[in-house]
Amino acid sequence: MMAEALSRKVQYGANKLHKRLRRLAGEAIEDYRMIRPGERVMVCLSGGKDSYVLLDILRHLQRHAPVDFEIIAVHLDQKQPGYPAQVLPEYLDRIGVEYRIAEQDTYSVVQRVIPEGKTTCSLCSRLRRGALYRVATEVGATRIALGHHREDILETFFLNMFYGGTLKAMPAKLLSDSGEHVVIRPLAYCRERDIAAWAEIQDFPIIDCNLCGSQPRLQRQVIKEMLQGWEREQPGRSETMFRALQNIRPSQLLDREQFSFRELENTDSK
Repeated sequence: MMAEALSRKVQYGANKLHKRLRRLAGEAIEDYRMIRPGERVMVCLSGGKDSYVLLDILRHLQRHAPVDFEIIAVHLDQKQPGYPAQVLPEYLDRIGVEYRIAEQDTYSVVQRVIPEGKTTCSLCSRLRRGALYRVATEVGATRIALGHHREDILETFFLNMFYGGTLKAMPAKLLSDSGEHVVIRPLAYCRERDIAAWAEIQDFPIIDCNLCGSQPRLQRQVIKEMLQGWEREQPGRSETMFRALQNIRPSQLLDREQFSFRELENTDSK
């Protein structure tokens, strides 16, 4: 009886977790009008926990939401040594999702261009983004869905502020520079720890990246550890900072392009 009660409690917790992820993703989709009726959504499946959860949540919404849309999962095989090519096709065949495995040897390009010991993520990201845009056109996708979550957005904000001198993060919805593609981030409101917990419960077949994963002192990792430290010291701080990104006051900053400070005068000025 005790084991049965414990099992029910665990199942209740898992159901509650999944419900929270679905609710937050649904709110983000609605708030930013990410998916309209008839969209063909290309889910970028990297093989990491975030993209697996993204696909899982969108498949659930596809079955239950009032909006009718298509899903195609796309994975980019970057030709990394030891890459387990069979893992994703076997998984996607088993769950019955339309998919495309695109091949592009970005690994060799990055290894050739980036000096040993230097950060590879920037070039790798640009190459991967270009390849995914190309595939999106080929498969007729009207939306490109990425698995970035709340912490990814916060980390990017501080990275740009500390190292780039700009106040910008990852938008929940983005039009590509060419104007051809709309990128969406349905997990923008979701916490990384919830995503990680659901991925563990579902036991997704995770594929580790051995390119950037071997660089533990990346600037992003430093920022991640900083934010985690803040959250330990003051629980809820991450939530407050995330709300701040949705509550901007250009007149209280210093960007002359965003607010007309030169024209700002009191009513008595001549």
